[in-house]
Amino acid sequence: MNSDDKRKIETAILDYIGILGFAKSNFMFLEDDGKLIGSCKREELENVRASLAFARIKIQKVSGTMAGLKR
Repeated sequence: MNSDDKRKIETAILDYIGILGFAKSNFMFLEDDGKLIGSCKREELENVRASLAFARIKIQKVSGTMAGLKR
């Protein structure tokens, strides 16, 4: 997991939805098997996805649980 990748993702979200939107999304990073995993509130998922798409950051998978990511 690269700190530059984290910074790029955080910046993309802040640029698109701002500080208040970032706080409302409750976005945080989780680590699992060396993979970069982002977590946010379900209600704010579309805003976070739009932020990342705007910055051309590819989302590989979306799941409601950590177990769902491993499938």
